[in-house]
Order: sequence, then structure tokens, then C-alpha cells
Amino acid sequence: MIKITPDLFLDETELTFSFVRASGPGGQNVNKVSSAVELRFDAARSPSLPDALKERLKKLAGRRLSDDGVLLIDAHRFRTQGLNRKDALARLLALLQAAAIEPKTRKATRPSRSAREKRLEAKRKASLIKQTRRAAPHAD
Repeated sequence: MIKITPDLFLDETELTFSFVRASGPGGQNVNKVSSAVELRFDAARSPSLPDALKERLKKLAGRRLSDDGVLLIDAHRFRTQGLNRKDALARLLALLQAAAIEPKTRKATRPSRSAREKRLEAKRKASLIKQTRRAAPHAD
């Protein structure tokens, strides 16, 4: 079980890892060793995640989430399979933790009387300053 929040866990059996050849540095093994990791997680059908979290995850994941709800994370930053696997898991965990944070609902407020008065007084002062800049009408 992977701990997302203190009361939310993800079953490791829901994750699918596949290993592919990575582009970039690798020396003599670059064309022989499959060190890049593709992590697949079917977020839409996951029994571990609540529906509200799935909706926030859909917005956060962007194009990493396919139309059928499968989250794909590619990790090829490191030269070894083990480090790339840890990197993919860490990125998935960070994404799920960000989605687990419920946004605060906005409470509608109105400006106070003193705030309105200050704003109107500032407008009057600005108006007076601009009036003094105007050129006086020419007397012919």
C-alpha cells in the first residue's frame, strides 16, 4: 500500500510498470538496456480514490491522462531502471497528493463602508489633479 495522505492509501497492484529503451545518455548500454519506465495507473476505475479526487486529478494531470482515464507517467531521467521506477512513483505520489488537497470555497464579501469611502476620495483627488493639468481656455 502506498500512503497518499494519512487516511488515503493506494494499492500497488493498481500500478503497471513497463520498461523501454530510453533516449539520451547511456554509454555502451544505450541500445541494449531498457532503463526508461512507463508507469500506468487506471485512475478512472481505481477503487482507492474518491470521486472528488479523481475530478481534481483529471484537471491536474492534463495530457498525461488518456480519454479512458489511464494516467501515464514516463520516467527516463536516470540511467538505471530502479532509479527511474522510484522517480515515476514519486511523481505519481506528488500528483495524487496535490489532487488530494480540497480547494477552499470562496465566501462572497462586500467592501466595507470605509473602504468604499477611501476609494471614492482617492478618485476625487485624482480628478482634481487632472483638472489642474488642463490648459485654460484661450481668450482671443
